[in-house]
This record gives sequence, C-alpha cells and structure tokens, in this order.
Amino acid sequence: MSTRVAPAIWAALLMSVAAAVLFVPYIAVRYRRRGELGMGNLALAFAGPLYGLALFFYVFAPFPQLRDDFCAVIGVRRPQLIPFHFLHDMGRAAGRGGGHVAMLHNPALTQVLLNVALFIPLGMFVRYMFQRSVPVTAAVGLGVSLLIELTQLTGDWFIYPCAYRLFDVDDLIANGLGGVLGALAAPLLSAVPGQRVHAEPGEPRPITWRRRLLASVCDVMSFAFLYVSTVAGYSALMWVGQGDLAPGDVIAYSNFFFDASVERVGFWVPWLILTVAIPLAGNGASLGQRIVKLQAATADGRRPGAKARLARGLTGVGGLLLLNHFSSSPGPATVLAAVLIVVSLIALFMTSQHRGFSYLCARLTITDSRIPSARAASTEPVH
Repeated sequence: MSTRVAPAIWAALLMSVAAAVLFVPYIAVRYRRRGELGMGNLALAFAGPLYGLALFFYVFAPFPQLRDDFCAVIGVRRPQLIPFHFLHDMGRAAGRGGGHVAMLHNPALTQVLLNVALFIPLGMFVRYMFQRSVPVTAAVGLGVSLLIELTQLTGDWFIYPCAYRLFDVDDLIANGLGGVLGALAAPLLSAVPGQRVHAEPGEPRPITWRRRLLASVCDVMSFAFLYVSTVAGYSALMWVGQGDLAPGDVIAYSNFFFDASVERVGFWVPWLILTVAIPLAGNGASLGQRIVKLQAATADGRRPGAKARLARGLTGVGGLLLLNHFSSSPGPATVLAAVLIVVSLIALFMTSQHRGFSYLCARLTITDSRIPSARAASTEPVH
C-alpha cells in the first residue's frame, strides 16, 4: 500500500469509529448551543477531526520497530536549523543542468509546497469553525508545527532512542505559511451548503422531515452504543465472577462476549431504557427526539397518558428494533419490519408536522419543545 494512501485510510477508519461514538453527543451539544443542525455543519464537524487524524498518520506513520540496534539501522537524523535551506538545494539542482525546469521539479521545492498545503486546512478550520483571528490562527498553525517537529526531534518524546525523522526549520516556516494562507481562505468554508447558524438557541424552529429523520438516527445510534456497553460490561462481570480464569485469558472473555444470555441482556436492557423508560418518564418523545428539541402532546396541549406514551415508543424505532431482534431470514418478523420501515417513511412525509407513524398511532401531536404546550396545541391540530 502506498505510504501516501495508507495514512488517509487509517484516518478514515478511526474517524468512522469516532463518528459512531460521538455522533449523538455532538448533535445534543449542537442543539443546546445553536438550536439546530444543518448537514453542512455535520460535514464540517466530521471533516475537521478527519483532517487531524490524516495529518497525524501522514507525519508519524509508519512507526518503525523498536529494537536494540535501532539507531544503527535507522541512522541518526541531525536537525536542519538553517532557514530557507531548500533554496540552496534547488540552486545546486539548477547548477547540475536543467536550469529553472530542474529547480521546479526539485524534491526540496516539492516538499516545501506540500508542507504549505498540508497546513492550509488547519488554518481554515481554526479560523472559520473557532472564529479566531488571523494572527491567532497563524500562531496555532506554528504551534502545531513546532509540536510535530519536536516530536520528531525527540524520537516521539524519547520512546525511540534517537530521531528517525528530520527536524527541519524550513518545515516550520512552510507550515506557518500554510496556516496563514488557510486563515485567509477560511471564508470559502461558508460556501459549504446546509449550514445553520442562529444566535438564539431558545428560538423554536420548524419541524422538518430531516429533523425527524435525524431524531430516528440518534435513537438507533443510542441503542447501538448502549448495546455494546451493556454487552461489554455484563461480559466483564461474568469474566470476573470466574475466579479460575487468568486475567490474560482473552479466549474465555470472547466466549462470554458472544454468549447467548449476554446477547439477550445486551438487547433488552437498552431497549427497555429507550423504548419504555424514557417515553414513560417524559411526555412520550424518544431520546433522539428530545435531543433535537421535539416533544409530544395531546391535541389540547396536555401531557399524554401512559398508554399513549407507550404506544408511541412501541410503534417507532423501538418497534423496529424489537422486530429486528426476533426476525429470521425469511420470517414474519422480517416482513413486518420491512413494512414498518416503508409505512414510517411514507407517514414521515404525508402526516401534518411530519408527525410520522408512531405519533399517528398514539394520536399525539409533535411540536418544538421550545414552544409552550398550550401554544403548540392551538397551532398544531391532530387529524
């Protein structure tokens, strides 16, 4: 695999895992601070850490094997402390023939241009997403570059007995220039479509199908997170309870992790929390709906009864998860799950205020939670 492609692949894999874990918390924080979320905001929030991981792997990977004769095999890299030394290298290339064409194709110039380009996204993200000034953004770029160079100079902070990568002051200059250029180019990120920026997070927003769908995605992601956490925790308790197992017995722990009883606990605990406990303890809205500032109410603005709240939970994502749990391929539960998905998608677009199938079954209305219930009931009748 190419050394230039591998860092991007590793960054994408790790970012996918991080995105799965942080998706719901990010949506919750975004709605709390800004009041809503656009797909452009989500794309930029994903692109920033992805760039950071790609930068990390590009600069440091691959990590060499640590061995007794490490310095003898790798060779000690002496720091390059002369500013603009790359110009000297380019001049020597021109002197060997080829003139200016040889200078433009010189690896020293290519490396400098690459270092400039590598830090342009950093400057753009810091300036645009964190609203920092150009001098502050330039200082951040220079600081990150200095941290990278010092890490290389110290052999990854003395993990390795000597430096296996070159500390180059020209890299500091190029990276700093890239940060400045990125800060100046930061307004280009405003052209990313689907961004939402509001100064008043408490201001009610229209209920759109995208917002309702986002709530459902948050519910599914929350279930997945609770499922993995429950299975891992319960498996660990079973493992600890077996005193005859050694701490390093990974195979035995794996058997616990995939045990059928553990799988049942892993499903029912998060399912009961998300489908029964949260709707019954609140007004019937799911966790995902609460995250995106949605609430359930009766036609006259009152808090729904327990039956209505439970019906809403069982006919939404909770019902789909339950059917999926009991489904076999092929089987009645599989068919019902497919029907529920199709009906829910149709109802999402066809019902008033995008109430969807679950609210229709429970005879409830859905409103923005920042609107008082009485006011919501007067503006959103149930059909």
